[in-house]
Amino acid sequence: MKSGSSIIHTVSVNADSPKPRLLAYSATKAAIQNFSGGLAQLLGEKGIRSNTVAPGPIWTPLIPATMHGDHVEVFGADTPLGRPGQPVELIAPYVMLASDEASYISGATIAVTGGTPVI
Repeated sequence: MKSGSSIIHTVSVNADSPKPRLLAYSATKAAIQNFSGGLAQLLGEKGIRSNTVAPGPIWTPLIPATMHGDHVEVFGADTPLGRPGQPVELIAPYVMLASDEASYISGATIAVTGGTPVI
């Protein structure tokens, strides 16, 4: 990769707040987040940035396919915004991180969570 390139990984809020029933998923996302942070340090001298986007509850076809009806009806309702996000609401952080406007952002995680803090 050339200087100015951007690597963007997708993780999850579950990387920081694992749920017991999603243990393998949460552990994998946490590993990717850690890997991305290490890449930011390793590749920074070459001018290559590495960041992650950490979605919270996002409404995708996977939700109704993998959850029971009662859970589907309340999916995302526990966020401060009171609803799940839509896939289109993830576009802005990816575009920004890929752009030259984010030339000094590396090693960061952008949480797209409907208001649930990731600290």
